[in-house]
Amino acid sequence: MALFTRKRTAETAAPAAVLEADPALAALTGDYTIDPAHSSIGFTVRHAMVTNVRGTFGSYEGTLSLDGTDPSRSAASLDVEIASIDTGIADRDAHLRGADFFDAENFPRMTFRSIAAERLDGDRYRLTGDLTLRGVTKPLTIDLEFNGSATDVYGAERVGFEGSAEILRSDWGLTWNAALEAGGVMVSDKVKLSFDISAVKA
Repeated sequence: MALFTRKRTAETAAPAAVLEADPALAALTGDYTIDPAHSSIGFTVRHAMVTNVRGTFGSYEGTLSLDGTDPSRSAASLDVEIASIDTGIADRDAHLRGADFFDAENFPRMTFRSIAAERLDGDRYRLTGDLTLRGVTKPLTIDLEFNGSATDVYGAERVGFEGSAEILRSDWGLTWNAALEAGGVMVSDKVKLSFDISAVKA
């Protein structure tokens, strides 16, 4: 089911309809709140050149504003509490919260604000926005798959998305590292972000 459409520019604009009338799609129009109990925001980073460390953020809030009549006008926002980072190792989490990495005391939140969206094909979309981390704001592109909509057993209307993105942490000032005797570094610059989102209609 199409949720977003490719944004048109003045050069490519045409009088053709942006969206065919679709009652099911139009019914999705509205404001949604991300449900942390049924969502996950995580990351994966290469450690010591040989394995991956995975982590999640346990505390966050976000909203989706979906326009089923003109999906290109839809928007998303997300605020993540850095102190809620969890990699399963308490000492490592403390290091990540500290000044070497996220510096959660001075920069307690990571935020994302969308600015554009486009449909790629089928249920795949691309969301572009601004990611702010450690006081630095840079563009971020998230590839998403729309998993559909449903009414749960409590009568709540839900939509679901899965998404992923890759960043270089050094772009946001996370540059701490340690050299390995055999060559290479302790922590990769590349970080993979993952999103599994369930949002409830207001």
